[in-house]
Amino acid sequence: MFAVEVYAAVRRFVFIEGNSRREAARVFGLSRETVLKMCRFSLPPGYTRTVPVTKPKLGALLPVIDAILEGDLTAPVKQRHTAKRIFERLQGEHGFAGGYTVVKDHVRLCRARGRETFVPLAHPPGHGQVDFGEAVGIIGGVRQKIHFFCMDLPQSDACFVKAYPRETTEAFLDGHVSSFGFFGGVPLSLLYDNLKIAVAKICGDGKRERTRAFTELVSHYLFADGFGRPGKGNDKGKVEGLVK
Repeated sequence: MFAVEVYAAVRRFVFIEGNSRREAARVFGLSRETVLKMCRFSLPPGYTRTVPVTKPKLGALLPVIDAILEGDLTAPVKQRHTAKRIFERLQGEHGFAGGYTVVKDHVRLCRARGRETFVPLAHPPGHGQVDFGEAVGIIGGVRQKIHFFCMDLPQSDACFVKAYPRETTEAFLDGHVSSFGFFGGVPLSLLYDNLKIAVAKICGDGKRERTRAFTELVSHYLFADGFGRPGKGNDKGKVEGLVK
């Protein structure tokens, strides 16, 4: 295996200095296949497996494991299978003669592939997020719960917060009006939770039936509205962070 320095020299010779791979092979005394590999990889790639690892004992039972894990997705948490329980079922129901480790490793990989992942989001200008939060405040010497309206503009991290005695339709509407006045304009779009002040009903196809008050607000200011998935606060993580 060639050192990283050789990779760097060959790649610079070809990509920066503009020489051909044929010339690089001649100058560095390498085969054309080796030069081609160095142009494809910036570091020595190491051993590359060309054939998947065979699992002679477990292979035929992989669909059984996949079916168990698929069923777990809709089962109550306490009824879902551990890797050990799957191993025991394979032994008892299918005569599996292999070891526990190979089963555990396969279950771990399957669950890792199915786990929800997140990628950094780009936030274009002109779009905002809205949420309500609760806190305890002292007003006039009296300790009491307050409900605060939050609007966040993720692209600039500009934010607006205003507290109210209760989370009502009036507070919701006033929060928007006050936010627009504070920012000096209306965002192109706003993203919300499925709060009852704005959403009267979530239909079977995922569409929202807006409340009359919210519909009138949108009609007046003409911003586009959007809603996160139920129970998924990460859809509007910026304003969620502001609330916290």
